[in-house]
Amino acid sequence: MKKNTFGVAFVVLLGLSSFTSRAPAADKGAKASGAILIPAADVKWSDVPGMTGLQIAPVDGDPSKGPSHFFLKFAGGFAAPLHHHSANHSGTVVTGTLALTVDGKEQKLPPGSFFAFTGKTKHATRCEAGADCVLSMDVRGKWDVVMEGDKGGGKK
Repeated sequence: MKKNTFGVAFVVLLGLSSFTSRAPAADKGAKASGAILIPAADVKWSDVPGMTGLQIAPVDGDPSKGPSHFFLKFAGGFAAPLHHHSANHSGTVVTGTLALTVDGKEQKLPPGSFFAFTGKTKHATRCEAGADCVLSMDVRGKWDVVMEGDKGGGKK
């Protein structure tokens, strides 16, 4: 099977990024009494190298090392083939309409919708054309993307 760049790009992004325990956006946000407050204008987006249409913005923790919260932004029309993530995670759709395919069935999730994946659930992801999809992610471990059909079984 042809190598897919989706997972490779995520590893490149996470490997090249030197996130601190608090992402750069959190450094600009107000911190008091154990709170992190980050206005939308202070969220720092980074392009995922090699993946046109995909951006990440960590706001708490380091996705490449362990539990974290971050935003993902998919350009309208972006699609990722069947894959899974090692860590249990959940997300909320902030903008756009996200289409997730699990067990061969597609479910469209408009803004305000919630999803959760545990146990390395295989899924395909697509952002409906017309508007970017922004997701707020809560990840319970190191973030990775493992492409299905990768005969080497390697994590991307």
